[in-house]
This record gives sequence, C-alpha cells and structure tokens, in this order.
Amino acid sequence: MRWCDLSCPDASFPREEAVDGAGSCRTFAALYCARLKRLVAKNAPCAAEQAGQGKGEAAGSEKS
Repeated sequence: MRWCDLSCPDASFPREEAVDGAGSCRTFAALYCARLKRLVAKNAPCAAEQAGQGKGEAAGSEKS
C-alpha cells in the first residue's frame, strides 16, 4: 500500500495560501496530487490508487 506523503513524485505543497490554515509554517493536512489534479489528505492511503489511477495503470483510465 502506498501512502500520500512528500516522497511521492506526484505530491507537492498546496500552492494556495493558507488552504488549510497553515500559511507558510508547513504544518498542513493536505498535499496537492498532480496525478489527480486536486488536494488530497496527507499521510492517508494513496488517493490515486483508491481512484484506480495508481501504479501500473494509465492515468485517467477507469476500472471495468
């Protein structure tokens, strides 16, 4: 199981200021997922895998 954290190449700091009240202190609860193009919960199971876009599957493909 993959976890959402900054070791993921698709994860980055949220670009919006104070998106979760953290401002610039980096004590945030969300990361921006480039694969899903949205904010996701930090330290949670990989949201891309949960959405069926995890490792080994093409981004944007849906499970049948």
